[in-house]
Amino acid sequence: MKKLILLVALLTMVAFVSSVMAQQKAPAPAKPAGTVAPAPAPAPAPEKPAKPAKPAKAEKFSGTVDKVDEAAKTIVVKGKKGDMTFAVDTAKITKGGKEMAIGDLKSGMSVSIEYKKEGDKMVASSVKASAPKAASKEKKEKPAEAKPAEAPKK
Repeated sequence: MKKLILLVALLTMVAFVSSVMAQQKAPAPAKPAGTVAPAPAPAPAPEKPAKPAKPAKAEKFSGTVDKVDEAAKTIVVKGKKGDMTFAVDTAKITKGGKEMAIGDLKSGMSVSIEYKKEGDKMVASSVKASAPKAASKEKKEKPAEAKPAEAPKK
């Protein structure tokens, strides 16, 4: 009978130690004998640190000015990828290295814009303007002359 009690006590102790090792917690302070310890509260799940919002990457767009809205401080630019509208309220607008106002931008001017996406809005940080590219006068005045077809050699 004594061996049976000793065996049960030993098995209980092994089960207790293995469950403590599985939890891998710091040992609780010793309680006086005869007191009943309250059930341990479940450990809160570790919180994942919030990822900081990545700053929007500056992108570039080139094309010709289609419309300028001074009141709304926006410009519409036609490019190879289509038309895009940019907010230019805080943008630095330059032409030939000299700063200029949004009102100085004219339809047809070539522009190169650096911008960032903020939600649905494209916010320009810099606008570099240049004079519109004029087609050469020679091409407009003189149409291409067709060469007469050469006779095949025999």
